[in-house]
Amino acid sequence: MKLGLIGYGAIGKHVEAARLENIDLVSVLVKRPRTEGLLTHEPDRFFAYKFDAVAECAGHDAVRAHGLRVLEGGADFLVTSVGAFTDTALFERLLAAARASGKRLILPSAGIGALDILSSAAVGGLESVTVTVRKDPSAWKGTVAETLVDLDKLTEPHTVFDGPVREGARLYPQNVNISAAAALAGIGLDRTRVVIVADPTITTHIVELEAAGAFGRFTFREDVAVSEENRKTGKLVAMAMVKSVRQLASTLVVAA
Repeated sequence: MKLGLIGYGAIGKHVEAARLENIDLVSVLVKRPRTEGLLTHEPDRFFAYKFDAVAECAGHDAVRAHGLRVLEGGADFLVTSVGAFTDTALFERLLAAARASGKRLILPSAGIGALDILSSAAVGGLESVTVTVRKDPSAWKGTVAETLVDLDKLTEPHTVFDGPVREGARLYPQNVNISAAAALAGIGLDRTRVVIVADPTITTHIVELEAAGAFGRFTFREDVAVSEENRKTGKLVAMAMVKSVRQLASTLVVAA
């Protein structure tokens, strides 16, 4: 399987380093000028290759800029920056392109677990879904949270957002893509609630997912180590992306 990567940071580098069996990493598209090895900052050079799948690990802008070209070029598109799909028009354009080309728009579990349970429960009907994301104050620097509270002076947890995922994922594009993935797996961006907390008492990322519906109810909680490359993301995100890419060419697929 011929794979392309968009982005070469905390996630992309780990996908390359995994050296996955039956997967040939052909090219990596980056933002800043670089042309060594597999890296290129020139989209035309990147898309000159024929890919079976392209994995995005670069942010919302990359989804908007390159998603259509990936799908129209005949490749499956794996999107980690799921929050980009708070833009309904963008989501519908990519879905239409996937249908027209006979390819898939794939939303990996990435930084959140239990999406298999949530999407299964959605078949029978869900009443409510809440995602709570807690990260230390440094993870919220460079976001709108800085206009709401002095992050450096926090001594106790402070909620910087509580509302629908569509708005929360738009306001915090680098931090809560996991909430958008949960929303699309369950009851949608407008009915799924996300609570975003800057918490000076923790050094990890804590995510809680609560759902109730015809199936009953469940609560999922993860407490993950922070990526050394990017404090806005957890180590688990890169590990999960490696798993998702590996499954594209695997004869055994677990938790599809």
